[in-house]
Order: sequence, then structure tokens, then C-alpha cells
Amino acid sequence: QVQLVESGGGLVQPGGSLRLSCTTSGFTFSASPMNWARQAPGNILQWIATINSNGDTFYSTSVKGRFTISRDNAKNTLYLQMDSLKPEDTAVYYCRKGGEKGQGTQVTVSS
Repeated sequence: QVQLVESGGGLVQPGGSLRLSCTTSGFTFSASPMNWARQAPGNILQWIATINSNGDTFYSTSVKGRFTISRDNAKNTLYLQMDSLKPEDTAVYYCRKGGEKGQGTQVTVSS
């Protein structure tokens, strides 16, 4: 059974940074492409980043250059380093494996 548990969200001022984590179990993490997505109030779920099993990364234009996706296969953990945060980054952030996602972690960017 796939389990994805996100953590690390919170309230941060514009220009600040946060690091999200996603601990995983129930599948072969090292062989799995992994994604981060987010959903702002009233909006649909938006893909923001992917990391393949070989470490290749891809980003949406809205976060490219500010966010960094990474993985630690020894810890079965996915990360999202978020820098230069903007109010429009406010959303619930989800770790995803295919169609599966966790419970999410809230990120609020506000002064």
C-alpha cells in the first residue's frame, strides 16, 4: 500500500524559504518517478515538479529557478526546497506517485 506523508509547511514571509519533505513507504521508491503538486483555494491541482529515478528534474514555469526537487533513496524521502517564496505560492502542497497523493502540507506566504 502506497503511503505518502508530507511535512514542513508553515507560514513564511515573502522572499523566505521552506523545505518540504515527503516520507514514503509501500513501493520501490528508488525506481519511481516522483512529483510535487499544489492546490490553491478555488483552483485545480497544479503540477510543479518531477524527479525521475535517474535524478533528472523538471519544473513548471511558475517555480523554475526558485524551487528544487530532490530525493534521498536511502531514506525513501522526497524533498522540495522552496526559495524566494511569493504570496501566489500559497497552497496545499502534495507529494505524488502517479495518481496517488498524501494528505498535503499547507504553505502560506504572507507578511
